Amino acid sequence: MELQALRTSRPELREAIDLQIEILELYRRVQGRVPVPWIEISTTHLTQNAETGRPLVTFDAIPVELTDLRLLVRQTAEAMRRHGVLDDSDHARVQALGRDMGLLVAVGKWYRTTSEQHVDLPSREPDDEDPVLGQVLTLAMRPFLSRCAEVVQQRPELSSWTCGHCAVCGGDPDFSVITAAGDRLLICGRCGLQWAFDASVCPFCRTTPSRISSFATPDGKYRVEACDACRRYVKAYDVRKGGRPVMPLVDSIVTLTLDAAAMQRGYVG
Repeated sequence: MELQALRTSRPELREAIDLQIEILELYRRVQGRVPVPWIEISTTHLTQNAETGRPLVTFDAIPVELTDLRLLVRQTAEAMRRHGVLDDSDHARVQALGRDMGLLVAVGKWYRTTSEQHVDLPSREPDDEDPVLGQVLTLAMRPFLSRCAEVVQQRPELSSWTCGHCAVCGGDPDFSVITAAGDRLLICGRCGLQWAFDASVCPFCRTTPSRISSFATPDGKYRVEACDACRRYVKAYDVRKGGRPVMPLVDSIVTLTLDAAAMQRGYVG
């Protein structure tokens, strides 16, 4: 409903909104069939993993159903092509992978590589990630990863996680929310987990306030916290001024103009 209302009030965002609506409809078809996974969660386990930066969920623990994954990969690629996000050659390549018997192997390799991107591994292989495939898989895997996030989100032990990347899947935050108490919760761009992180520190390089730049929309509902050290930024929604809970899929589209402003200043998301 929020996306439909936004489509009327912000016609210049219609293409992005229509794509988001299609992706949400795909999720809706699959989400109810995804079982609740078993994930080891304890304060000790979380603290130990936070020390090394290693996320909790291995690929084997994700409740992936191959038939649903094939559907999501193919239909996500189709929606992205239809809305101008994928060109025809990339679309054909992803469609072929979606029908290939090696899909699960390819997704497992992608997940292991990206989930351990913040872990210091002496034997790490060179990063040969395919950005187009990564974009499709990030969307296609969300129903499965979000189920894992639901399990972790409700556990009080999550407060032991002190990293700037996700405790569930190792993803980077692509949005954040300022709570009614003034705290910042980072929101994972892959699984949707929300976790507390110091608002005065860059989650990407741990730079402190002296190197953080901030700018906001005129009404103060949305802002950008950008790091002058690593040149990364994360957007935020302030519930104290917004009057409703954060809706990452909506708020990320509403703030596309903030992305443009950040990129004009030399920052990257």
